[in-house]
Amino acid sequence: MTTGTIRYWAAARDAAGTAEEQYAEPTLAAALTAARDRHGQGFAQVLDRCSFLVDDSPVGARDPATVKLSQGGTVEVLPPFAGG
Repeated sequence: MTTGTIRYWAAARDAAGTAEEQYAEPTLAAALTAARDRHGQGFAQVLDRCSFLVDDSPVGARDPATVKLSQGGTVEVLPPFAGG
């Protein structure tokens, strides 16, 4: 089993109700599905607008099903940020 940490930032943290939690899935898609199931529809709507870093590397336009998660790795969930 692959395990690691998902960190939520800004609106994603607020919608999840936590700053971080563990994952136990082998791919980003599976980890995001599990998180959606845990945190509900409001969280899912925020997640749909987020970008992701896996072990400090941007996922970009890659299919999350093809993004493998590492043992002890980190997924950063980054909602769009407003800047001035």
